[in-house]
Order: sequence, then C-alpha cells, then structure tokens
Amino acid sequence: MLYAKVVLDLGVEGPFDYIVPGDWQRKIKAGARVKVDFSHRKMTGFVVGLSPKTEIKKLKPLIEVIDEIPVLDRKMLLLSKKISEYYACSRGEALATLLPLALREGRYPLKNDLPFKEDHAVDRPVQDSLLLYDLSKTGRWQVYLSEIKAALEFDKGAIVVLPDIESALKAKEDIGSYLKCPVGLIYRQKKDEAIQWLKAKRGDFRVVVGTRANVFTPCFNLGLIIIDEEQGAVYKQEQTPHYHVRQIAFMRAVSEKVKIIFGSTSPSLEIYQMMGEGRIRYSYIPPKSGFPEIKIIDMRRQYFGKGQSGIRLTKYCEEAINSVLAGKGKVLLFLNRRGFATYASCMHCNTVLKCPRCNINLVYYFKENIVSCRYCNFKMTAPGICPHCNCGYIRYLGAGTEKAESELSRIFPQARICQYEPSEGTANQEADIYISTSAIIKGAGLNFDLIAVLSIDNALNRMDFRSAEKAFGVLSGLLSLTEKNIIIQTSVPLHHCFQSLAGKDVDMFYKEELKQRKQLGFPPYRHIGLVKLRGKKEERVKAASDKLFAFLSEAKKSKGIKVASVSRPEPSKLRGNFYWQVLIFSDSATKISKFLKNNLKKFSHSGIILTTDIDPL
Repeated sequence: MLYAKVVLDLGVEGPFDYIVPGDWQRKIKAGARVKVDFSHRKMTGFVVGLSPKTEIKKLKPLIEVIDEIPVLDRKMLLLSKKISEYYACSRGEALATLLPLALREGRYPLKNDLPFKEDHAVDRPVQDSLLLYDLSKTGRWQVYLSEIKAALEFDKGAIVVLPDIESALKAKEDIGSYLKCPVGLIYRQKKDEAIQWLKAKRGDFRVVVGTRANVFTPCFNLGLIIIDEEQGAVYKQEQTPHYHVRQIAFMRAVSEKVKIIFGSTSPSLEIYQMMGEGRIRYSYIPPKSGFPEIKIIDMRRQYFGKGQSGIRLTKYCEEAINSVLAGKGKVLLFLNRRGFATYASCMHCNTVLKCPRCNINLVYYFKENIVSCRYCNFKMTAPGICPHCNCGYIRYLGAGTEKAESELSRIFPQARICQYEPSEGTANQEADIYISTSAIIKGAGLNFDLIAVLSIDNALNRMDFRSAEKAFGVLSGLLSLTEKNIIIQTSVPLHHCFQSLAGKDVDMFYKEELKQRKQLGFPPYRHIGLVKLRGKKEERVKAASDKLFAFLSEAKKSKGIKVASVSRPEPSKLRGNFYWQVLIFSDSATKISKFLKNNLKKFSHSGIILTTDIDPL
C-alpha cells in the first residue's frame, strides 16, 4: 500500500494522509496536484511526500491524480517549506502562493507527452548578490542587460521582477529587442499567466519579466534574479502568506545557487546594512549630470497671511517659479495628497465626514463634487448640509493637488497648469507647471528645471519607524526628474533626511538612520512579528487581543523572543472590520514563526480572524 502526504491551501498544517489507489501508485510523484475529499469538500491538494506506511487507521483514497509530471519540482517544494517556516503560514498556503490561480484550481494537467526537461542544477556558480545604487534611475539597465546576456551565454535563465505592470511591459520590449530572444511576461492579473508559467518551466522562455509573483517562476536552469526598485512597498504581499520578494529571492539564491542583483534609487535599510557588513557587493551610480542644487527652506521662519488657506508657497519658492517660467522652463510642484481638500467638517457642530467602513476622513474632489475614501471604494456626493446637525455649511480644509491647481492658477495666471495623474489619463498633457503626487516618479521622459516639494513633513510625522526611510525614498525618486534645482519646504530642516541630500551625501542618511534603529532595537537589527486581529465588533476584537497578549506573554518562549505590546493600528477600521494587533520582537524571524505556530493553534478566537505578518512594512 502506498500513501500520499497531501497539503491544502488552508490555514491548517497537515500533511494529511490519503490512500493511493493501485492504478496510480507507479505514476504519482511528490509535487503533483491531486483531488481529495477534505471535510466533505472536493479540493485540489499538493503531494509533498509518499510513504509505504501510515499511523492513521481510517483513510480516504485520492479522488484523482491530476499530474503525471509534477507541477512543482524538488526546489519549489523546498522553497515552500522555507516560506512556511519563515512566514508562519501552512505548507499548503505557501505552495498555493507559488502557483498561478488556474494551476491552484487544478487546471492544465501535466501529462507525459509534454516535453518537460529536468533541471539538474549542475556546474552552477556560487551564489552572489549585488546592489546597484542608481540615483539616475536608468544607469542600472545597461548592467541588467549585460548580466542577462552573460547568463544566457552560460545557458542559464533569468527572472526580472519589477514594481508595476507598465514597467514590466517596457522591460519585456527592451530586453527582447536587445537580446533578440523570446521573453515571457508573468503577473497575477494576466489571463494566460498559467500558460506563460508552464512555458517558462518547459524552457520556452529563458528570460521572464513580471511583477511580484514572478519571483516564483520556475525558470529553467535559473542563474540570475533581478529585482528593480527593491525598496518598493509593492514587493510585500498583502495576503497570507505576507512574503517579501527580497526574502524569497534570497531563499532561491541559497538553494539554487543563483546570482541576485538589486537595483534601487533608495535602497532599503535591510539591503544597505547587508552591504555595510560585506554580505552584498555594492556599486554606486551617481546622477548623470551630478546632483541638482537643493535648497532647504525653514517653514518656521516664514510668515503667511490669513488669505493663504490652502498650499503654503514661500516668497522664495514663488520667485524661483516665476524665474523658471520666464525662461520657458518646466516646474513640478510635489504635493503628496490628492483631491481638493483632505477633510470636510461642519462649521456648527465640528462633525468630520468619515468613511462608514474605514472610519477615516473622506477626501473632497471638487471636479466630481464627491467625497471619497482612499482605502476602500466608498464615495458619495458631497453633502450640502451636515448629516449630523443639519447645519447648512460644510467647510473643506487641507490642500490636495486639486486645491493646489486652483490656487496656482491665481498666483501664476500666465502659466499652463495641470495635475499629473497617469491613472486619470493626464500623463501626456503639456504644461508649464505640473502638480503631482509620488505617481510622477514613474513618469517616463519627464524632466524639470525646478521641483518644489511642498509637503513632505506629513510623511515624516507618521507613527511609523520607517517614515524617514519612506520620505527619503520619495525625495531620491524626485532627483531623477531634474538636473537643476529642488526646493524643499519643511519645518524640520535639520533632519538627516534633508541634510544628506542637501550635502550630496546619501550615505549620511543611511548611517544616521541605522544608528537610530540600532538604539531603538528596530529592523534591520531585530525582526518584528505582528498578529493582526479583525472582526465586526470592536469590543470583541479588543477583548480577544488583550486575551491573546496575555496568553502569548505567559507561553513558553525561545531565548530572544519578546511579546512587546497590544495596540490599535492606524487606521483601526478598514472595510467594515475593526483591527487590533499584538507586537512581537526577536533576533530571528523563524523563531517568531515557530513560536506563533505552536501557540496560536491553542488559542480560542471564535468570530475573530487572526493573521500573522512577519517583517511587516
């Protein structure tokens, strides 16, 4: 008798033993998909092992063996185990994450008539990592292309991971044109993702580009992984398992002995620390025309009249814009808030209009006359009277890009002004003054004579230990959009985020930020684990989080694990659910994962949903 050890895309560990019927015993292999009866439901499972014996007495037989050739090879099975151990998820959840949706659902069975070749991973070079710190944003692409070409010459495959679909499409075209070879394209919304995935596994594509999920592509004879703009928050998965592309790349590099290249305009603190410790090689690519001139304006020393209720434009900044306009140049005003007003309130009772599902301030959009939530899809016509006291006047405060456009039209009547929002079809407008959020950083072919940063302090003042890193990343991205001048208006002019750029010494920021992180015991010096609790009733979620905090505090722990706090996150309500969280510190992510796996299964939380996030952003 032969028994299959099967895991499922569920938050339960397993594996679960099933009888392999006689006809399939010679065909079935580890890594194959199967159909099983689990709790009276027909589900697709993954075989992670085979055994001639079992300790379970009453077993069900497999309903169907889908694959004659395993969809997951031994390297992918090993990767799923590492993901499960690191990110505190089940093995089945990890395996399902590796696959496109169609393959998870059991479609496209792999039969013996398909010409799949086995990758024996022979004569590979030792694993190597390189950081390309590229402030020009384009200089690293020549390195990418030459490294991909070198990999192909050694009959190796290459995976290129990019932050968005537009970048992936352009990279596919550029790489295919340069190397004269077919290039695969993989991202989760693509209809033929499963077909592209299987072609890469078969070796039809030796180079595959795509977004976050592309890091799992079973590229035949893989030799190189490139992650562009590695600091991007898009590389962190929002659903379970909350993996990060950077960590998955390292996992694959160790087991498959591949080279990794990270490219970035502002490397993450994690990568920079590894570079400082000599674990990653480092290459700095400065701006082609050198640093632009950066002027820091101390807003504490500026006076604004009562009439200036929207954007705060200093006299120095206004004169600089006039000078550029007189020379027929282009100006970018950076304001990282969309809409006309950031919140609306009643003049009579001070009620603030909030999203009923997320309990955050609604943003007012003048052109559409709506108030909208930035987290969910809630929107409604802007009310003429207060819904709380029926007072007839709602005031709109806090300036967004729409308000900035209105005020700038008054200050600079001679200038053509537009908001730059690619998602709204404004990317190709010609103007003298562009107003935009961080969306403009991805704008291709844009170059300005002057960039005025009007609102960056709000990013620095968030309750987030990564706030300075994120603000620095935005400012570094803006450097690639001008070769001339940047003006930064701020109330904290001595902050190392600004001083490092003004002094043209980017290393200064990283050294100071790492120093502060080390003193506080924050990543990258320690790992963080979050247990997030959510539910429809806030009092039940809070009670469950307090109970969990006490339970984990008293539980047996490995050395170095600290259950630090229970708190309400910001925002505390999203899409109709209330949130609380328990924070855990440790010197090891796998220690946190093991601790949570051992203890959460003992914790009763009826009606409350628990998720775990290791190394949250």
